[in-house]
Amino acid sequence: MKGITTNEGRQTLERFKMEAANEVGVDLKQGYNGDLTSREAGSVGGQMVKKMIDSYKQGSRH
Repeated sequence: MKGITTNEGRQTLERFKMEAANEVGVDLKQGYNGDLTSREAGSVGGQMVKKMIDSYKQGSRH
């Protein structure tokens, strides 16, 4: 999380990541998750992107 400079920002991103992992059924732990498969890690990242796009679309509907 190199680009996140505040503790609050890091915590928000961590909660977001855990929520996305839960939604796709990946058992993400606090801290080290190097034992995840590429498929699991990709599922979490993909879900995060999907949620960001959906959020953007919702916000741009004025």
